[in-house]
Amino acid sequence: MKYADLHVHTFYSDSTFSPEEVVSCAKDKGLAAIAICDHDSIDGIEPCQRIGAVLDVEIISSVELTVEKQDAEIHILGYLINWKADWFQKKLKEMQNFRIERIHEMVGKLNEANVKISADDVFKLAGKGSVGRLHVAQAMLKSGAVRSFKEAFGKYIGFLKPCYVSNVRFSPQEAIDMILRVGGVPVLAHPDVMGKDEYIPELREYGLKGIEVYHTDHKSKAVRRYEELAKQHGLLMTGGSDCHGLGKGRVLLGEVRVPYDLVQNLKEEAKKIASEHR
Repeated sequence: MKYADLHVHTFYSDSTFSPEEVVSCAKDKGLAAIAICDHDSIDGIEPCQRIGAVLDVEIISSVELTVEKQDAEIHILGYLINWKADWFQKKLKEMQNFRIERIHEMVGKLNEANVKISADDVFKLAGKGSVGRLHVAQAMLKSGAVRSFKEAFGKYIGFLKPCYVSNVRFSPQEAIDMILRVGGVPVLAHPDVMGKDEYIPELREYGLKGIEVYHTDHKSKAVRRYEELAKQHGLLMTGGSDCHGLGKGRVLLGEVRVPYDLVQNLKEEAKKIASEHR
């Protein structure tokens, strides 16, 4: 039986792994397919596909977009996107530039809170990637300001915490529309992390097609709940490890794996979306 990990990052966002390391690791774990879901970036897709062709690992072109409502941060995964669309690449570039502005503002707040890191510290850790809060947390950990990622997010930079700065330029509906416009399948990422199940029907109305039921941060009780919610709302089920290389302390790739049938379901849905958006 073939398996897939449908939520993997490269160093083009906030993973420590290069495309070579990601695909090689997937091969070692016996995975038939992985989805490259970098934050606001598609730069890792082509190099991963090139390596995947050699190692016989299917690479599913994907992206992860972040939006907000007043009391929740929402992550939307877009699977099987036409990532080469010019307008889409320009939009992502705008979002990446805003991420840079956001880091300067967040570091300023941290300095005011007596956490002494610099924006350069964060950008060095990000390298060529789309810079984000995990890089900030890594800089905080490296400086000794915090003892864990959990402390960094829970005390300082988590959603609505004192040093948090919004990363949002559009609404949930706009993010879903953008994914649909490039022929992608929009899926709600790690909903138990979001903690606002009441928003799922609204997102479904906007065009959401699936829920990431299986995730590293989903305990068995949560998995059962999201399996039921997916059935109730007619949504596809997906799953992935949300691997960030060593960015979260250990390699998660392959810890969550789903049957390849779920990939086939995404492909069938992508065909329907393509026919509807011609």
